[in-house]
Amino acid sequence: MSTHGNDTGTEALRPHAEDAFAHELKALEAADDRPRPARWKLSPWAVATYLQGGTLADGTVITPKYVGPRRIVEVAVTTLATDRALLLLGVPGTAKTWVSEHLAAAVSGDSTLLVQGTAGTPEEAIRYGWNYARLLADGPSREALVPSPVMRAMAQGMTARVEELTRIPADVQDTLITVLSEKTLPIPELGQEVQAVRGFNLIATANDRDRGVNELSSALRRRFNTVVLPLPATADDEVDIVARRVGQMGRALDLPALPEGLEEIRRVVTVFRELRDGITGDGRTKVKSPSGTLSTAEAISVVTGGLALAAHFGDGVLRPSDVAAGILGAVVRDPAADRVVWQEYLEAVVREREGWKDFYRACREVTA
Repeated sequence: MSTHGNDTGTEALRPHAEDAFAHELKALEAADDRPRPARWKLSPWAVATYLQGGTLADGTVITPKYVGPRRIVEVAVTTLATDRALLLLGVPGTAKTWVSEHLAAAVSGDSTLLVQGTAGTPEEAIRYGWNYARLLADGPSREALVPSPVMRAMAQGMTARVEELTRIPADVQDTLITVLSEKTLPIPELGQEVQAVRGFNLIATANDRDRGVNELSSALRRRFNTVVLPLPATADDEVDIVARRVGQMGRALDLPALPEGLEEIRRVVTVFRELRDGITGDGRTKVKSPSGTLSTAEAISVVTGGLALAAHFGDGVLRPSDVAAGILGAVVRDPAADRVVWQEYLEAVVREREGWKDFYRACREVTA
């Protein structure tokens, strides 16, 4: 049960990272004898091990949270060990939010100091707001002030997170400049300030491909060390990521185990990669790419939806008919142009591929 938020007596559908992987974090903390920065729960080495997985001396298996180059994780962790903020940049679906959450959980033991960026995110979400009942009754005071997650992280020496930084209006983004450069958050109404204590840092995520992106000012970008999270390098890596995440989500939803569905996972990943790259895996056939990103996150969603179909309306085994509709929904975002791209891919690639006849028929059925 989550240690954050309200205790409703029910199991959380999606536990915070520090709760879902508490046993791994506890084992790492017990085994970790390396130097730790101020207020860190683990050493940088242990944080990286938590993210990328490994086996401890006592036999505890640490499951990988991020499948990708180890140097990327090492640079991200090292950045947080300095006074420089971390910006995780990448196209949609490259696990930016996932990595951000797990970094905060491993470093501070709390991933919930979160600002979710949207076009309507106000300045108060990053700085502070007011309890207006107390403000009207007693005037400006610390008791009437409502601290933001960033202010709380500064005061407690913890890690704050800002998701989708480039969706936040530019003038609101720039409220972070003083926080990141001076490590201070002024409260002019009270003639006071909050100074960050050791251990404070901030992780932001952003992508520059989605609609609604607001460019970061050069002044703000200089306050971050930017780490680019790439798409999975190989099909095997992507299949591994999808299988792990779907397995975790499936257990939370009481869905069937995955071994019977690995063939379909590989098929979904193959379709997404070929359409994304504009060429088939063997390099022989060029294909058109649709307007969507066809990210790993979308592949996870397609497979999870297919697994639910198989569980509730099939025999529990993931089959082509269970994933066909999900793939169509992911590929055809523009009803006119993307449908043409999808139909051409079906006829030129899927129809001719050995062992894909059932998949071809299922896709034709939902596309018609």
